[in-house]
Amino acid sequence: MRIGVIGTGRIGTLHARTLSRHREVGSLILTDADPARAQDLAHRLGETAAPGVDEIFTWGVDAVVITTATPAHAELIGRAARSGLPVFCEKPIALDLPGTLQALAEVESAGTVLQMGFQRRFDAGYAGAREAVRSGRLGPLHTVRAMTCDQSPPPAEWLPLSGGLFRDTLIHDFDVLRWVTDRQVSEVYATGTDGGLPLFREAGDVGTGAALLTLDDGTLATATATRLNGAGYDVRMELAGERDTVVVGLDDRTPLASTEPTGPPPADKPWTGFLERFGPAYEAELNAFVDVIRGERPNPCDGHEALQALRIAEACELSRREHRPVPLTDIPDHPRPPGG
Repeated sequence: MRIGVIGTGRIGTLHARTLSRHREVGSLILTDADPARAQDLAHRLGETAAPGVDEIFTWGVDAVVITTATPAHAELIGRAARSGLPVFCEKPIALDLPGTLQALAEVESAGTVLQMGFQRRFDAGYAGAREAVRSGRLGPLHTVRAMTCDQSPPPAEWLPLSGGLFRDTLIHDFDVLRWVTDRQVSEVYATGTDGGLPLFREAGDVGTGAALLTLDDGTLATATATRLNGAGYDVRMELAGERDTVVVGLDDRTPLASTEPTGPPPADKPWTGFLERFGPAYEAELNAFVDVIRGERPNPCDGHEALQALRIAEACELSRREHRPVPLTDIPDHPRPPGG
């Protein structure tokens, strides 16, 4: 099969390398807003570069992988759907609910496949936590704690395009929380601080955020994130039940230092970023996409899963702005009728 990759930045480069060596993928067509970047990557991989997005659809491909900046996702998903092509797209579908719902409507109308890039579902640690919940090992859950800490902030010019900390970063925690626990979020209360570097205030964003989430069975969950964690890249989830407690993301590279005399030593080589920490998971989700294209497995993460994660992020952002709890019923999951 031949796959078109739209966007050859960091994550696009990683996905192109994975697909280029996949035994079921015959060739790739790569394109980018910076044609020279796409051409350079194509040369290194022995693949073909296209001058623009139009050629992805006119030269003939069997599927499309979208790794562009987020504002282009929804339009490209719709275009691929109208072309009858299966799509893998990095999260989110769009930065707002109307754009997300419109793209989903196009996919449904066309009857095509949309697999979303929530790679934590393919991480061994999160998969183990999911099994611990489902097997009953933990007993009834009472508390879940999730966190995502970036070692250093993204470029200042990118922050205003990101959608904010809840939509860009914590959306991964919201998705995997639903996946691991098999529960829905019923209410959120969120806050954040723009203290520290001025680039967060200038972008209208926060550098650190926290959310208290109530699940539909009453379980309490917290999700926190920061864009500046000098010790290293730290992503973890703790699940505590009446019988046992497990943790995801605790290993010899977790950037923690114990103050206990008998505690473990600090990590020699702490994680520095998401590409390194989740490398195997990124590869696994692309391998799954190839299987989906070939009809060998069901879609492991469709667009409606992305919609639910975005609804939680939207509720958190509304809660942060208005300083109040927000029930998820306040956030629509379908188009509002005219005048509604």
